[in-house]
Amino acid sequence: MNFRFCPASFVAALGLALSFVAAPARADYHITSRIHVGGEGGWDYLEADPISRRLYVTHETHVVVIDMDTLKIVGDISDCLGMGGVALARDLNRGFTANGKDDTVTVFALDTLKEVARWKATGKRPNQILYEPVTQRLFTFNSTGRNVTAFDAKTGEVLATLEVDGRTEFPTTDGKGMIYDSLQDKATVIAIDAKALQVTATYPLTPHAQPAGTIIDPATRRIFIGCRSKSFLVLDADSGKILATFPISAGNDAAKFDPALKLAFASQGDGTIAVVHEDSADKFTFVGTIKTENGARTMAVDTKTHRLFLPSVDLGPKPPPTKENPNPRQPPVRDTFRVIVLDP
Repeated sequence: MNFRFCPASFVAALGLALSFVAAPARADYHITSRIHVGGEGGWDYLEADPISRRLYVTHETHVVVIDMDTLKIVGDISDCLGMGGVALARDLNRGFTANGKDDTVTVFALDTLKEVARWKATGKRPNQILYEPVTQRLFTFNSTGRNVTAFDAKTGEVLATLEVDGRTEFPTTDGKGMIYDSLQDKATVIAIDAKALQVTATYPLTPHAQPAGTIIDPATRRIFIGCRSKSFLVLDADSGKILATFPISAGNDAAKFDPALKLAFASQGDGTIAVVHEDSADKFTFVGTIKTENGARTMAVDTKTHRLFLPSVDLGPKPPPTKENPNPRQPPVRDTFRVIVLDP
């Protein structure tokens, strides 16, 4: 068989191929399901385990466990008062919950979902919680106590209390022994050495304020931070330099990253998610805004299917302000709690 080279055809084919390579990422996520959970009360963080295909959803006094493939409720972890976050240690077959009302950590077995221990934090209102795999240490970020408790995740021994003098938000880890967290009232990011058990750096974010959602791409060492001053930042994890800034709406509470798609997400309380694509370690593109539901401000990503999960609820009328609560929130309506599912 004879082949004939055609320059015009070759150029056209090459252009088509390059168009696929260079095509920008898109934010074409849409709601495909709503998982009814019901019950009373609000929620905080949720955690996805893409290996076991489980989603752990905090719900006031307990954790609801959902199968991420069937979208069915498959378990429940009870007696977790003032639920904040959930941390998972697959290598230890352990999960951990931060219980803000009694300043404790519930330790449960991942295979049975049964409680196996309960540990006391060294600060008030442990709200965020993180397992660091290199050191096999567990960290509770005690938002009212303005400190961090470090536990041996195997024994429960308290190894240290780190005073950070700030209102902690949800932390992130590079998987190599470093932890990063935003201090909301200080407009800074702190770097914690999980082995040395000390804060090794503090990065100012001004003029941006009230950082909340914080997540890292370990491959490029870029930290994405949603700020309630309506900005989504990209930070160099080693120098603290702000590399990019994108406008977002108000009320950010979570940031997540999908490493395969190189997409960073920031969810807001107004029912939107801002999406930024990491083109390279030094180039970032805002690719769009996803519509969700009002109040859906925390989030998890399934890195296998690229689905997004966000808790939501119907809200009742806002109560009148009082001296004790001058800025009341709208209360959740009983039995309307749900998890919304978004597919790309």
